[in-house]
Amino acid sequence: MNPSYPPTTITLRPFRLSDANDLLQFAGDAQVTRFLRWETLKTTDEALTFIKDKCIPHRWRRSICIDDRSIGFISTFYEDGHKADIGYGLAAKYWGRGIATEAVKMAVKQVLMEFPDIVRLQAFTDVENVGSQRVLEKAGFKLEGLLRKYTMIKGCVKDTLVFSLLSTDEI
Repeated sequence: MNPSYPPTTITLRPFRLSDANDLLQFAGDAQVTRFLRWETLKTTDEALTFIKDKCIPHRWRRSICIDDRSIGFISTFYEDGHKADIGYGLAAKYWGRGIATEAVKMAVKQVLMEFPDIVRLQAFTDVENVGSQRVLEKAGFKLEGLLRKYTMIKGCVKDTLVFSLLSTDEI
């Protein structure tokens, strides 16, 4: 497989308990969890508990898969109304291959179809997370601005960039 091209078998699906080992592969990597609010997982039992307690009951959290193997996650946080937040993470070995961008585009289409009341999707990213900023821009999100000292991540208050995509924007 040429690493400069994304595979054609990217899918999004609900997490399953059988994803625990795959989840541990990426959620157990401090590079992947560096900009996430949750801690790096250390054991298969932690991964299994995370799937049971956080992924399965979540209103819209999907596993990003290649050949049905979980390599990342994408979630929206929607509390009824007109807007939702979106967030994602991907195994480091798949960075820079367009997979996260494709997954975000797929998720946006699915979320806007499943929740027609949503007119705004927004994403917040650490100012240091340039890769995530590029993913959002390539997926059609627009940079709206800097939120100074906005997010607490692993005990540090961080500056955050906010991006948005409207349901009327071209995807």
